[in-house]
Amino acid sequence: MDQYHSQVHQQVSSELENGDVNYKEGLNSNDIKGGFVNGKTPQNVSSSIIRKKSDPMLVSSNVRFEMLGYFLTNLQEVILGTKLAVLFPAIPLAIAADYYKFGRSWIFALSLLGLTPLAERVSFLTEQIAYFTGPTVGGLLNATCGNATELIIAILALYQNKIHVLKYSLLGSILSNLLLVLGTSLLCGGLANLKKEQKYDRKQADVNSLLLLLGLLCHMLPLMFRYAIGEGTATAFSTLELSRVSSIIMLIAYVAYIFFQLKTHRQLFDAQEEDDEEEEKAVIGFWSAFTWLAGMTIIIALLSEYVVGTIEAASDSWGISVSFLSIILLPIVGNAAEHAGSVIFAFKNKLDISLGVALGSATQISMFVVPLCVVVAWTMNIHMDLDFSLLETGSLAFTIIITAFTLQDGTSHYMKGLLLFLCYIVIAACFFVHKIPQNQISQGKPFNGLFAA
Repeated sequence: MDQYHSQVHQQVSSELENGDVNYKEGLNSNDIKGGFVNGKTPQNVSSSIIRKKSDPMLVSSNVRFEMLGYFLTNLQEVILGTKLAVLFPAIPLAIAADYYKFGRSWIFALSLLGLTPLAERVSFLTEQIAYFTGPTVGGLLNATCGNATELIIAILALYQNKIHVLKYSLLGSILSNLLLVLGTSLLCGGLANLKKEQKYDRKQADVNSLLLLLGLLCHMLPLMFRYAIGEGTATAFSTLELSRVSSIIMLIAYVAYIFFQLKTHRQLFDAQEEDDEEEEKAVIGFWSAFTWLAGMTIIIALLSEYVVGTIEAASDSWGISVSFLSIILLPIVGNAAEHAGSVIFAFKNKLDISLGVALGSATQISMFVVPLCVVVAWTMNIHMDLDFSLLETGSLAFTIIITAFTLQDGTSHYMKGLLLFLCYIVIAACFFVHKIPQNQISQGKPFNGLFAA
């Protein structure tokens, strides 16, 4: 039997080395994608040949061991395949802290730590799925699931009628992507490529900037309307109606953007996906990645519920404002995957991908998640509007304008990244000292226009 396997191995090796028509000449660029041959890795192809020529009884006797090995391989790639794996124990600790009624600030801290590796692993799993769906659809899926943490936190905050946490977390996600993620990417990319001129395609950045400006207009109109007309029940009702109409317009614009991205002008977004010959390949299968993704989404929902339910208690215990925890701390956790990936691509002088990650995520939050929450709240008879108050809307306006000016010439250097990063530090300091009286938050009373009546 050993001699037989040796002969088979030599035969397969000979076919691969000599350019057998089934393995080299018979393959075209469509058959090979991300290291796959008709959906299989070269290792899987050679193994299937050996099984066909082997004794069927020998193959069937090894099925259970193959399944166990397959599971262990997936476990190693998904759980241990990240440097953030050391934070996974925070997940059972958070569940135990909630079960045994530990301090609510401990539950908040442990849940936040547990969300960090989950957000990164969700990005990894969507990348694995992207090998089977194609680069454009995969990139869109990656941007969507990359914001899974923010979306789940928003839905749970809406369900618990914590509109202040909802608005703060969504605003913070936009600010984080545009200033922190993009800023550190341009800073690190500029420092790593001092002797190279960093360029990127302005076309995609212009489209995202226009969408962000449209979203900003929809945020500013309810605020300006309230200041122009004055406070009152009629004004609050009119502001709510205006916000709902604006949200529908924003969703229509986002659908048009998806059609623009996937159909009519796909080449603008496919250009950033072109890679070198050293393209990586998937390490787990499609359904395995999909199953892991579904399981991690459930865990993210559980931890997000802990975060939303304990954020006020953590604010009181630590003496830190709810606005700072929601706008600064939560988005840093939720954007961990985008942040790491964007910086890595900037180091490799692939700014088109870095910009696509940061701007794409910010655009999706602004033009899809925010108006979706308004519409969902409408169906739940919850009064949520687009009036994010003067301080929050002003921060958003300056962020979008500064980002648009930064990206207008199609070139980058570390100074641009440094300035964006410093802008984020200033905004973070502002919300660190910005505190709303806890009794007004808990009672849902208007404070500086934060809530709609």
